[in-house]
Amino acid sequence: MIHALKAFAKRHWPTLRLRTILFSVLLFTAAMPGISAIFLRVYENTLVRQTEAELVAQGAALAAAAAVAWPGDVEAPPDLQSSGYYRPETTTIDLSRSALLPERPAAKPATRPADPAAVAVAARLDPVIARTSQTTLASVLLLDSTGAVVRGPGVSASLADLPEVKAALGGHPRTALRRRDDYHPEYSFEWLSRAAGIRLHHARPIEVNGRVVGVVLLSRSPRALFRGLYEDRGKIAFGVALIFGVLVVLSGLVSRGVTRPIEALSDASRDVAAGTGDVPPTPATAALEIRALYEDFRAMAERIERRSGYLRDFAAAVSHEFKTPLTGISGAVELLQDHFDTMSAEERRRFLDNIAGDSERLSRLVSRLLDLARADLATAEPGALAEIGEPLRKAADAVAGPGFTVDFDLPGDLGPAPAPALTLETVIAILLQNSRQAGAGRAKVLARRRKSQLVILVSDDGPGVAPGDRDRLFEPFFTSRRAEGGTGLGLPIARSLLAASGGRLELVPSAQGAAFEISLPLS
Repeated sequence: MIHALKAFAKRHWPTLRLRTILFSVLLFTAAMPGISAIFLRVYENTLVRQTEAELVAQGAALAAAAAVAWPGDVEAPPDLQSSGYYRPETTTIDLSRSALLPERPAAKPATRPADPAAVAVAARLDPVIARTSQTTLASVLLLDSTGAVVRGPGVSASLADLPEVKAALGGHPRTALRRRDDYHPEYSFEWLSRAAGIRLHHARPIEVNGRVVGVVLLSRSPRALFRGLYEDRGKIAFGVALIFGVLVVLSGLVSRGVTRPIEALSDASRDVAAGTGDVPPTPATAALEIRALYEDFRAMAERIERRSGYLRDFAAAVSHEFKTPLTGISGAVELLQDHFDTMSAEERRRFLDNIAGDSERLSRLVSRLLDLARADLATAEPGALAEIGEPLRKAADAVAGPGFTVDFDLPGDLGPAPAPALTLETVIAILLQNSRQAGAGRAKVLARRRKSQLVILVSDDGPGVAPGDRDRLFEPFFTSRRAEGGTGLGLPIARSLLAASGGRLELVPSAQGAAFEISLPLS
């Protein structure tokens, strides 16, 4: 299922510029405050619950004061150590789930006179209630045990039919949401608020010795969510303008630091591919990653240029090397075709021998070119290790013969060589074969550990390498023994094989003969 969704997204994903993507991200970031305004409804619900909690606290305090001041019965002192003494109340209102009741109806005429005790308590607590309302802005009514109003508007009328009052008369505090029919929006965007036109009503019983003797009925509108927003509209507008200004600046920075350098590098890559341009200098305003990309691209372009030069020179050398034997074969065949009947047997055999010799040279060239191609394409074998003694002795056994001997100096604590055994055998065989063909009678193979490298030195007692040939010794097809059938590809093959394992092959100074040093990293 996940793979199917990924495949569908890949097929229909639009092609976007990096500049567009970055601008979209920044625009979304800048728009987050506006998007967050949608979630202010959660905050608004919190404000409503906070208002309910405040009404609960006020009602609890006023109900307790009324119970203490109630004439007749004496309130028993509370037992602070009882397990059920502390009874915290949680808020119950939720704007999305609580029922919204109509505006509180007018009080009905009472069917009986108000309770004198409730009237006396209302008169006694009236200054306290007035001071409380002055600060909290809550409307406070006191009702007797029948629901008749004894303090507040509508004295001697009854609110016993209200659901919240009925619950309080039954001993259960209750909060209700009611509409405000007299509400008129003051701000243009108050339609977004769900709590702007409502009022909370909290009814709390007054209990004396476990008996409900009255009710405290409080009501208040919740805190206005958008009042502060409207009053600070100038500051908010300035903040929005500042955010979009910062967005423009950031977009410019992104353009100069990311998109423009990438576009310039893209143009340069096309020019380099066409061979008509160079990699531009790294922009000073580019990001660190873009600068690294420029440097990597420049290094890649230089390697490609060197490789292209190598291929051009290699192709020219191959053409030259093949041209000589092919010319010889073509000339001999043409002479045989024209003068076969007039030639002596000895002359025909001489021309045929020339053709055979040139064909053999072509065969050696092709074989060596294949070896060089395989060596150039060789890759490192992870974890390749070889005991150094066996491949070196195999190479010596294949080359040694009458008039040519090989000596070894291999300490027993060298450990394994960090290269395939076949690579070591091939490289040593090439070096020993070159020594023998150069006229050396004795060669020596010495191995040592030097810091973090394994070093193998192959030296001989031959005539050595001429000073003028040292710089070209590792060039493909360069040989000083072309007449003896040398192809000039042995040393390039050996160097490429060692390079695949991270090794190096160098010609080093020697008092007599030639000396080649092989170095392989041990780590």
